[in-house]
This record gives sequence, structure tokens and C-alpha cells, in this order.
Amino acid sequence: MITRRGLLLSGGMAAMVAALGVRMRYLQIDQAEEFRLLAEENRINVRLIPPERGQIQDRNGKLIAGNEQNYRVVITREDAGDVEMVMHRLAGLIPMSAEDMEGTLAEIRKNSAFVPVVVKDRLAWQDFSKVAINAPALPGVTPEVGLSRIYPRDTDFAHVVGYVGPVSEKDLEGLENPDPVLRLPKFQIGKIGVEKFMEADLRGNAGTKRIEVNSVGRVMRELERNEGDPGSDIRLTIDADLQNFAQARLGSESAAVVVMDVTNGDILCCASAPSFDPNLFVRGISHTDYAALTENDHRPLANKTVSGAYPPGSTFKMVTALAALDAGVIDEGYKVRCPGYLEFGGRRFHCWSRGGHGTVSLTNSLTWSCDVFYYDVAQKVGIDKIAEMGRKLGLGIRHDLPMSAITEGNMPTKAWKQERHKQDWRIGDTINASIGQGYVLSSPLQLAVMSARIASGRAVAPRLVRMIDGQEVPVAEAPELGLKDSHLRAMRQGMHDVINAERGTAKSSKIVEPTMVFAGKTGTSQVRNITAAERARGVISNDQLPWNRRDHALFVGYAPYDNPRYAVSVVVEHGSGGSTAAAPIARDVILAALHGGVPPLESYPKAQRGRIETMLKELPLRDPATGAAPKPEEA
Repeated sequence: MITRRGLLLSGGMAAMVAALGVRMRYLQIDQAEEFRLLAEENRINVRLIPPERGQIQDRNGKLIAGNEQNYRVVITREDAGDVEMVMHRLAGLIPMSAEDMEGTLAEIRKNSAFVPVVVKDRLAWQDFSKVAINAPALPGVTPEVGLSRIYPRDTDFAHVVGYVGPVSEKDLEGLENPDPVLRLPKFQIGKIGVEKFMEADLRGNAGTKRIEVNSVGRVMRELERNEGDPGSDIRLTIDADLQNFAQARLGSESAAVVVMDVTNGDILCCASAPSFDPNLFVRGISHTDYAALTENDHRPLANKTVSGAYPPGSTFKMVTALAALDAGVIDEGYKVRCPGYLEFGGRRFHCWSRGGHGTVSLTNSLTWSCDVFYYDVAQKVGIDKIAEMGRKLGLGIRHDLPMSAITEGNMPTKAWKQERHKQDWRIGDTINASIGQGYVLSSPLQLAVMSARIASGRAVAPRLVRMIDGQEVPVAEAPELGLKDSHLRAMRQGMHDVINAERGTAKSSKIVEPTMVFAGKTGTSQVRNITAAERARGVISNDQLPWNRRDHALFVGYAPYDNPRYAVSVVVEHGSGGSTAAAPIARDVILAALHGGVPPLESYPKAQRGRIETMLKELPLRDPATGAAPKPEEA
């Protein structure tokens, strides 16, 4: 007989069994998919695969920036357990300083537990092998083979191409939805130059891999792999051999040279000296090496070709002359008498030739670089018309190129001075500006554009990228400048005579090859005046001053004269004179462009060939076929 108590107990047990059954059905059937996924997540990890960065090449396909195999070791905190113990074991296998250890531990703590952190990269094969062999004793540690950026032509393209470095918080600021790959520790992106400004093209898209891990987090096998998309290969307009020649020719000077194709704007050379090795930044530059760069008074980290803003000196005289011609205040036959100075407002504005040039025509004003001619003309045309012409010729404009710190320079006007300095413009300001002094500032790139526009008569614009993934970047035909041919011919004739006339200021930089006649203009921009006290002590020339107080030397030009192909500009900081410091460099570089290699001695005047031959032989040039740098004994 079943008692009441037994019935209640039986009912309670039946209800409990039924509840357990319902719960088991819920867990095993209704929630089966969710728990299966949870189990999979414990067993399978999905990790990003960094994409292969696109290559950067010169105009002919020569490698400028590429990727090399990199042996590295990573650690994942959630799989490692006792991280410090694992790290100490690793330190016994591979080279690791106390600083390396502390830095890695700090990065491990900073990141999420599932994020792999690079412990050491660029390992030697022997060290990499030690880690792989000892893997069972290193939970959470994975030896990997990745890719690292390398710049095989190191110093030649440092300022143009730039370099890559680890993603910083500053890099992530302002990005609404940053690419997840940017969160990977030590993932590198472009920091300056083409590497930075074409990051979106070069980076590519990350891939993924699914890996199976055991109960202690050890990677057992790779289940699935999707490589993602590599970055685009970019081909620049620059010629690697010409760039190397220009860098070598600049030598130890603090200087810059730009060569531009006047027909389409292609920049064939954009060299700034001294330079630096971008590979140092990729691998992690030491404090000693960085200090050596930042403390150098020649500023190797600065890209002087686009960020350097200099008074253009007498290279600006074509701007003043064209402004006056275009405004109709003078014609091609206009002449000025130069007694060695112009007197205005109780002040004397001196010509560089203290004895004067006598009667000076428009053409001779360029050939002899007579300052007084331009003092006179500038008063007639005014600063606003001069500034308008300067911008038409490419000065005072920030040219759009994928490079860092591109300066706009300065093309002053009356309104600019009032806004900037809260002062009225004075005639003395116009007189100074007429010869490229005072408030006028320009970069070597802008001066090359100016030369190209005078040579071609078109508003040719500079460009640096020739192809992206094998597709030519289209370039539209440059529009006409809108200047009279007779006015441009007068400028070209004056520039021709600067080099080829007996009294030309750059006659020593003549090219004797008939098909490659050189035309140009010298310039010297004043850094400071020699004081009366210094003159009393006998200091009367720039060469007697400390290097950093001497005048800058400039030169602009193009060749061939009859059929312009290339324009060139050179600035030598504190080089004293354009004819002695800048013009010879410009001639050598433009000859290298015209000949497609080291210039032949036949292009130079006979009296100079012995000296030129010695100079050319001593240049530390790379092998044109392989790009290999010369051995120390060869250099």
C-alpha cells in the first residue's frame, strides 16, 4: 500500500526527473549549436594574416622598396599561462636584453589576452630553429615567418619614398573605422614620403587563418588559410640611376637638385643631401644614430627639394621681367643704365657689380645678372603683378605630390604684408623682391617647375607616380601659359647667353655638345649682410664667413636649348655663389639625364676634361645593372 508520504516523494522525484529532462533537451537540442560554437572557439582561433605590402619601383621597374623574409617569434598571453616564466625560457634561447624583456612584457599587458605580441623579429635562422625545437616547453609561443620592408637603394630615395614604422596611437587618431590589421602589434605603415601618402594603395587587405589549439593553447595545425590581397605595386617617374648620380654628385654638400621632364612634368630626379638610411627606422633606430641625424647642421632628415624655402635670388629675375613685359610697361627693346646702384628714398640699392654694367638691355640683364635693371623695372610693374606672374610660373604654390612637408613658399603681395605684418607695402620691398630677396621664398621643386614652364611655354605640373599595378597614370596635356612667344623667347635667349656668351655669369658651365646646348640662370640669395665692423676687420667675402652664415647658391636651367626636354634646379645651402657652386652640379646632372648615364667627357670644354674625368671617377655610383653600392675601396 502506497502511503501519502510515498506518493508525495514519488511525485516530487518524478517532477525533478521531468525538469532535468526538459533542461537536458534544452541544452542538448535547443542550445546545441551555441555550445558547439563555444567549444569550437575554445579549440579554434582565427588570426589575421598581414598583407604583403606593395613594391615601389623606379620608372624602369628597378626596385626601390620591397619586402624580405623575416623570422620572428610571437607570444599569446591567453595561451602562455605564466608569461614571465615563458619569457625567461625564451631569453635563454634567443638574444634578449633586459630592456627587450621589459618592453615586451609591457606590451603583453597592454594588449588583449588573445592578441599575439611580437617578442623578437629579424632573428637569425639558428635562433629561430632553437625556438621551434623547444616549442613544447614554450606554451603560447609561435615561431613565424613574415615579411619586413627593405630599401635596397637606402640613402638614394630616403626623402622621396620615406619609410615604414609601427602603428602609433597618433596614426589611429581621426580614423573612424580603422582597419583591424592596424591593431596588430608592430604592424608597420608608411610614416613619411610615398610610403605614407600612398598607404591605402600599398597596404593591401589582410587575410585570415584558422588554427587548432590543444588544451594548453599549443597550435596543433592550420585548418584554413585565406591570404588576402597584396598591396599595389607603384612605379614612380624617377630614374634610379639619375637619382643615384645626383646624390653622389651632391656629395657632402647641404643641397638639393630636381630634374623634370618639360613635356609631361615627370620628376626624374629629386635628390636632397645629405641623406639617411631608411632601413634604420624600419628596424628600430638607436638613440645614437638618431641623435647623429638630428644634431647634424646639414639637416639630413629634411627633404630640401620640397620643404626647403629659400630666397630665389637672381633666378627670380625672369619672373620680374615677364611680369613687366606682360603688363606692357616695358618691351623687348627696353634698356636701363646701371652705374652700380639705384638711389631711392635716400638709400642706395647696390648692384652686385659695384662698378656697374653701363647700358643694359633686357637680354643682357639676364646674361650679366644686372640688379639695377630689375630695380628699375620693378617700380614700373609693381609687386602684385610680379606675384601674379610668379604664381603663373609655379612659385608660391603647393604642388600636389605624395611627399612630406611640401612648402608653398611665399609670393608676397601688398595685401599679404598687411595681413601678415600689419604694415603697408613699400617700394623698397618691391625692389628687394625684384631680385628674389626680401619676402620671396621658393623651393627647388618650384624653381624646376618655373624653368620647365619658361622652356615649354606651358603650365606643366610636376608628377611623381607613373603607374599603379601596371596601369599608367594618365597625364593631361598642359595648357598654354598665355604669354607672348616673343616674351618667352627673350627670356630663353637671356638664359642661353648666361652660359654661352663671353660675359655670361655661368660661362664655365657650358656644354659643348651641339645637340645639348644648355640655358640657365645663376642666383645667390643673401643669408645676412656683412657688417661695417666685419668689413673693417677685412671680412669682405662670403668665403671668409663661417659656413652657416654664407649666402645660398642657386641655379635653374634647361636643355637642349633648341628643343627643351629637361629642366633642372639646384640649391646649395651656404654655397656662396650660384656660378661656382650650383651651376656645375646642374650641368653634370642634366648631362646625365640627356645621356642616360655618366656624361661623356666630350660634352665638356677641353680645358675642363682632366678635372671632370677625375671627379666623375671618384663618384660613389651604384652598379646600373644590379643597383649594388660600390665597395668601400671603389668609393
